[in-house]
Amino acid sequence: MNYHFRKAPITDAPKIWIILQQAILRRKTDGSNQWQDGYPNPEIIQQDIEKRIGYVLTDDNIIIGYTAVLINDEPEYENLQGEWLTTSDFVVFHRVAIAQEYIGQNLSKKMIDFIEAFALENNIHSLKADTNHDNFAMMSIFEKSGFVFCGIVHFRGSPRRAYEKVLNA
Repeated sequence: MNYHFRKAPITDAPKIWIILQQAILRRKTDGSNQWQDGYPNPEIIQQDIEKRIGYVLTDDNIIIGYTAVLINDEPEYENLQGEWLTTSDFVVFHRVAIAQEYIGQNLSKKMIDFIEAFALENNIHSLKADTNHDNFAMMSIFEKSGFVFCGIVHFRGSPRRAYEKVLNA
């Protein structure tokens, strides 16, 4: 496989939306409440791309995954009920989704590896992320990837499990 991680241009938006729709359906099938409230949606994808924070994972030229990657930009993380491992700069990622036909190939972990490299290229040694309390697949990925549970944050009125991973240079 020839994986790449790149910023998404607006022309990627239709394929990204298909991948996110598949992930929304998987969350529902898994019994999770995450992403069952109209979020994410095509407008969110467009905003991500316009802000230059939308990234795709590709296999050659085929888009197989999506996430939004930001630096120091998650105001809700200041309201953590718990304690972060670090208080310095951090990279946060949201809306991780893998195309249905690529599920089970450990690609969320591959995407996190690319995000770690992005952080280190920017001299940042902390990754932060969160997920719904009933998204057991993502919690498992975080734990297998070396993230530590740090506490609870709230998004759109819902509690979320917050994680951090400290990166070594």
